[in-house]
Amino acid sequence: MRRTSILIGVLAAALAVALPAANGRETADPGVTGNSILIGGTTPLSGVASAYASVARGAEAYFKYVNARGGVNGRRIQYKYLDDGYNPSTTVQQTRQLVQQDRVFAIFNSLGTEHNLAIRDYLNTVRVPQIFAATGARTFGTSYRKYPWTIGYQPSYHGEAIIYGRWIQRNRKNARIAVIYQNDDYGKELLNGLRKGLGPMSNRIVATQGYEVTATDVQSQVARLKSSKANTFMVFGTPRYAIQSFIYANRLGWKPLMFVNSVSSASNIMEIASDAGNNPRVRGAMSIQFLKDPTDSTRWAGDPGMRLYRQIMKKYLPRGNANDVFHVYSMAAAHTFVEALRKAGRNPTRAGVMAQLAKLNSKNPFMIPGVTVKTGRVDRFPIEQVQLTRWSVNRRGDGRWVRFGPLQRTPG
Repeated sequence: MRRTSILIGVLAAALAVALPAANGRETADPGVTGNSILIGGTTPLSGVASAYASVARGAEAYFKYVNARGGVNGRRIQYKYLDDGYNPSTTVQQTRQLVQQDRVFAIFNSLGTEHNLAIRDYLNTVRVPQIFAATGARTFGTSYRKYPWTIGYQPSYHGEAIIYGRWIQRNRKNARIAVIYQNDDYGKELLNGLRKGLGPMSNRIVATQGYEVTATDVQSQVARLKSSKANTFMVFGTPRYAIQSFIYANRLGWKPLMFVNSVSSASNIMEIASDAGNNPRVRGAMSIQFLKDPTDSTRWAGDPGMRLYRQIMKKYLPRGNANDVFHVYSMAAAHTFVEALRKAGRNPTRAGVMAQLAKLNSKNPFMIPGVTVKTGRVDRFPIEQVQLTRWSVNRRGDGRWVRFGPLQRTPG
């Protein structure tokens, strides 16, 4: 009888955690206290993709800004991010630590395609939100029925590459195309999107070379692509290898029109690729843009969003590079998360926040004019509007991105 009473007491305690309280208010999910909410994520603070460390640090700075103004519905956001070195197996270990030991409310802004794929099944099984996975892999927008606890943020890689292919089809009829790509889902999705965008011109892809994320450099791959006599060079890789692609193409005397995927097109990355103004291959290079470029002081001099960005950088991330557009990206994601969390109410639940993320419809101060952050019942791509942009170099050798043409929708 005593054992039965003990068992009933244990079950009652478990139900008290799992079910809404009798007064209609839901009990707190893990990570939520009366004055704080804890979220976590992983990012490469070290290793081959450490250029993306600012994707976490910028978000952290934005949350500090929000906290200094009272937080969200009276709660301060605590953001714990761990270094995974761009290694998916480490991502898995650290995500489990964040969920099981640190008991975070959600995984936010974890970076990398393979890395987010590696943790998606686990997070959906334990019903922990995987919010704004920092990857453009289209599965994070299309697979919401199977993975209802997951949502991406940035435009899809597939849609981005379709836009490049369509531009080439219209404007470069004599194109002979070479492609370097990261040999994983990220790089292959860009390659497949390019083929789709080219349509009947897909046979103009005359050479492709993949590289592994553990590669020291891509010099041999660039040399093989040059030998194909291509006049158009697509660079579908992370910043380290994108920079090398520009530099090696120039050193080999190859003079193609170059395209670089958006995750490696930050102005500070392009400045490194320009080799102190000695690399003409950057001139006229093309990409897409959806974020305001902090290096473009002329265009955004009086812009409220850029003023806010620089204010936050100066106060909460003073040692950070304010010209790094990855900081802008992370603040944009943090801004949208704060908006969803605020709308989830004074007693936020994981399910409540996910419901808000499925009906976003707002402007973001860090996005270029015309871009709307929007989702819907059958649409889990928050950002689907981009504009083509071209790297322009003035007589002094200074370069900047110049947008052209209308906003375009990235097909999912």
